[in-house]
Amino acid sequence: MAKKTIILLITIAAVVLWGIVAYNGIISAEENVAGKWGNVQNVYQRRMDLIPNLVTTVKAYAEHEKTTLEELTNARTKATQITVNTADLTPEKLREFQRTQGELSTALGRLIAITENYPDLKANQNFLELQAQLEGTENRINVERKNFNEAAQAYNTQIRRFPTVVLASIFGFEKKPYFEAGTGSESVPNVQF
Repeated sequence: MAKKTIILLITIAAVVLWGIVAYNGIISAEENVAGKWGNVQNVYQRRMDLIPNLVTTVKAYAEHEKTTLEELTNARTKATQITVNTADLTPEKLREFQRTQGELSTALGRLIAITENYPDLKANQNFLELQAQLEGTENRINVERKNFNEAAQAYNTQIRRFPTVVLASIFGFEKKPYFEAGTGSESVPNVQF
């Protein structure tokens, strides 16, 4: 009788210990996702902060390009209105975030394209510096989105593995969405000279 009780207590202790370790592992993975999401938001905010300076610099040279500047300003405004935190990071909210950021990227692309018509602007040191910062920021955005996807993948894998999936479902841990390629990115752009 005592031997069976000891075996039962050891088994219960092992299960409880496993539960604690598994739960803490899930929490660590979830916090990693949250940290990576914070990095994504940080680089998007950096881009938002650069845009007013870029618009002001271009305005001085290209006063008649008001439509493009207004589109960029409107896209920036829409993008700043979308806030998503990791507690409610659903695929739908992430798609909406990506859509508004995509609109902003398109507007920025148009702004950079019109600057080709202004040689003085292209040679302006402030513009060149802002353009370099913006290019660096776009690279950081890509890196941070990749890092976020990797953290989300590790978390999703962890909460879906057996036997951790049982613990994850008991405590309500849910799968995190990924950044996906934007619409139209699957087709090759047509370049004509």
